Amino acid sequence: MTEWVSPDHIRDRFSKAMSAMYQSEVPQYGTLLELVASVNQQVLNQSPELHTRMQQGGELPRLGVERHGAIRVGTPAELAMLRRLFAVMGMFPVGYYDLSEAGVPVHSTAFRPIDEASLGYNPFRVFTSLLRLELIDDPALREQASAILAERDIFTPQAKALIARYEQQGGLNEQDAEQFVEQALETFRWHEQATVEVATYQALSQEHRLIADVVCFRGPHINHLTPRTLDIDAVQRQMPEYGIDPKAVIEGPPRRQCPILLRQTSFKALDEPIRFADAAEGYHSARFGEIEQRGVALTHKGRALYDRLLAKARQTPAADNAAHQAALQDAFSDFPDDENTLRREKLAFFHYRADPGVSVTPSQDIESLIAAGALVATPMIYEDFLPISAAGIFQSNLGDANRDEYQSRSNQAQFEQALGAQVTDEISLYAEREKPR
Repeated sequence: MTEWVSPDHIRDRFSKAMSAMYQSEVPQYGTLLELVASVNQQVLNQSPELHTRMQQGGELPRLGVERHGAIRVGTPAELAMLRRLFAVMGMFPVGYYDLSEAGVPVHSTAFRPIDEASLGYNPFRVFTSLLRLELIDDPALREQASAILAERDIFTPQAKALIARYEQQGGLNEQDAEQFVEQALETFRWHEQATVEVATYQALSQEHRLIADVVCFRGPHINHLTPRTLDIDAVQRQMPEYGIDPKAVIEGPPRRQCPILLRQTSFKALDEPIRFADAAEGYHSARFGEIEQRGVALTHKGRALYDRLLAKARQTPAADNAAHQAALQDAFSDFPDDENTLRREKLAFFHYRADPGVSVTPSQDIESLIAAGALVATPMIYEDFLPISAAGIFQSNLGDANRDEYQSRSNQAQFEQALGAQVTDEISLYAEREKPR
């Protein structure tokens, strides 16, 4: 009987191979990993309670390998094949993100593992965006972009054959799994040679630099990889000491005693030399290094409060990160900042673990069980993304102002049709994981 390599193992191998490839392509990413590892160790040394909690919750082993990547594709066929590719690695589309509301002409999902064991083994995620050609104003330019994309195939023949084999057999053996990782990696590799002439690149870039990034190359290339830090403010402060130029502000909620959702920052996109199809030479800026700090996942009630307070904070323009964080702190003063209140008011999701060594009576409710130490509640880490934060990262690295005409163009049905499947609602996944087992 053939022994299949588990999707978790394939995902783990792929994420490590991706990290090694990106480090060779973008050396500053390696420096960023060193900084994040140093900050994480300092936080754990200074907070024995956090160290113990992460150890008991099985989070320490995943901290050092935790990454998310981001990729942008141009056609429904490319998106649908990516869905099949990620399925080999036990990664499924979770959430729908409309970035057009923040002036970026894409909509997106996150491919990631969804069950507890797979998340614990390796929570690698890829934020995947589909270009919305219908948002290009100029009909001629829109048709030209469509024709260019129709000419390319971003997957190797071997990768497509192995995906089909996985689907037919229900798994891959050791040799096939190794070859799959090698072949799948080619889709995410950087190409210095553009497929278009310089005039076409400039016309697409003038419409939106992200459009040029998606359309003008043989493959979509991974545009960033993101390690997880336990203190993003410390990383932001220390980046210049490591020769890294950070973006102006940290995206997401403010610094809190009980972190919520997701905070993100990055170093600025590199100017990388490229050659055009007409032999002209130039530079392209798209790839950068991102860092994230993850907090507790919020319920629908908590997320509604977060969205309202974030909208309030965004009404105050900020010249720098200090002013931005001050505005966030002021706006979020109405958001409870302790775990007990977050749990009792059902603003956030928690894991519940019973302590069999503590005796209880049948009549005790959850709060009395927690008070007695019979039940331990720990915050459930947010595994997903925030559209405004993602757009903020994109805009900081693409250098484009918001495009009002892109706003309020959400179309989940169109995205799912291109994907060839429905996306899973992320909050429903957290609610299911919170149920006692």
